[in-house]
Amino acid sequence: MANSKTDPLFELIKSLNKTEKRHFRLFAKRSGSTDDVKFIKLFDAMESMKTYDDQAILKKVKSIKKVQLSNQKANLYKQILASLRQYHIGQNIDIQLREQLDHAKVLYNKGFYKQALKMLDKTKSVAAQNKHFTIALEVMEFEKLIESQYITRSIENRAEELTNAVQETIEIVSSAHKLSNLTLNLYSLYLKKGYAQDESDFQRIRAYFKENLPELDWDNLTFYERLYFHQAHVWYNKILQDFPSVYKHALAWVELFKQNPEMVQKQQVHFIKGYSNLLDALFQLQYYTKFCEVLAEVETLSKDKNIVTDLNTEVLIFKFLYISKINKYFMEGNFKQGVKLIPEILEKLELYKEQIDPERVLMMYYKFASLYFGNADYRKTIFYLNKIIYFKDVKLREDIHCFARILSLIAHFEDGQDYQLEYQIKSTFQFIGKMNEQQQVQKEIFQFLRKSGKITPDELKSEFKGLYNRLERLNEDPSERRPFLYLDILSYLKSRIENRPVDEVVQEKFRTLK
Repeated sequence: MANSKTDPLFELIKSLNKTEKRHFRLFAKRSGSTDDVKFIKLFDAMESMKTYDDQAILKKVKSIKKVQLSNQKANLYKQILASLRQYHIGQNIDIQLREQLDHAKVLYNKGFYKQALKMLDKTKSVAAQNKHFTIALEVMEFEKLIESQYITRSIENRAEELTNAVQETIEIVSSAHKLSNLTLNLYSLYLKKGYAQDESDFQRIRAYFKENLPELDWDNLTFYERLYFHQAHVWYNKILQDFPSVYKHALAWVELFKQNPEMVQKQQVHFIKGYSNLLDALFQLQYYTKFCEVLAEVETLSKDKNIVTDLNTEVLIFKFLYISKINKYFMEGNFKQGVKLIPEILEKLELYKEQIDPERVLMMYYKFASLYFGNADYRKTIFYLNKIIYFKDVKLREDIHCFARILSLIAHFEDGQDYQLEYQIKSTFQFIGKMNEQQQVQKEIFQFLRKSGKITPDELKSEFKGLYNRLERLNEDPSERRPFLYLDILSYLKSRIENRPVDEVVQEKFRTLK
């Protein structure tokens, strides 16, 4: 027996909306009667099921034998994809272009070379207008094939024009690929390690970026080259914790789309991600008023059916919109209101569980834990941190794994679970040592917690003051600032020193924000 998590066909069927299902049934009837078409019966059976079950399918569709089920499912999968391709072709110019390329191939195979070239010329023009240079290059390679084999027309310098166009397009595609490769590798590094943690990290990232950033003529860059240029700089500066530069390039990323509005609907994912990084930069800079302005823009975008056109964009905008809402509560120190948002997010995480990557789920859990910590609910804090700590793949967001353990130590200390503290300190210290995460901030926190059991109540405030002063000095050192991006440890310590709730301390700081 399989389940919905492990059967791709079942997941695909369950993802279809009402109009897509209706279109599929019409698509299936295109060749006449469907009474004996097994894949339609299989579709109806699976569409009516809440969970996937091979045996239940075979009982419902008696015309399909057990040995036939695998082939019938493969056929149904192909038929649904073909139906979806036809249904969505009007909203996807790249699908239209590839269809035209396929039609030109059919004409070529039939010997209609001039007709094929005419169709290719039109396809190439539309591809160039829509910045699909890879498809344009594919079209031109096909044109070269036809021109090299058949005398089709006698345009002077035709071969020279075509080869020049190919070379220009190759240069555009090559430059865009170099930039996109750099972007992807930096993003991958961030997912694995998070922010740079020491001077050797800083030097290594700077050297890698300088070595792999291609020479560019800015005035002649295409839309995609400019887009990937800003994306690469966003991830580069994010890793280096240079948030003013992250803001600069994230803003330029969004403005690029605003200056080219025709690209918004063609590249909704890149457009949405631009806003995501812009909000993240504003949060790190604690620029509250601008953050609220951009967040309001995103709220409006989330309701725009021209932007949120499918499940992919729907899930994407959910992920960063709700992270940003939580970040807003962090800036305001409004933890009580923030925790009220968690049940709604959990419902959506369950709804989109097949589409949301583990890294994003870990980040959500860390945000939840931080909200509960700010709300002085240490049991709930520990509950969500344990979801991170016991996650199998510690190579995914090593930074989150490390700081989840540190926050868990502080939560255990606050919850009075001293009997576990010594063991957990040793375990966390060993883990962080393996991950090479032992910066001075972590060491100071460990040292404090290790001797906390020996501190008398009347000495506690003095010890908190000493730790606060030491960490405040470290916060001024760029090479030691990384831990403070994950833990607002200074606000916590100030709350203990002044015997005030941590949300009150953060709210006081919030009143100083721009």
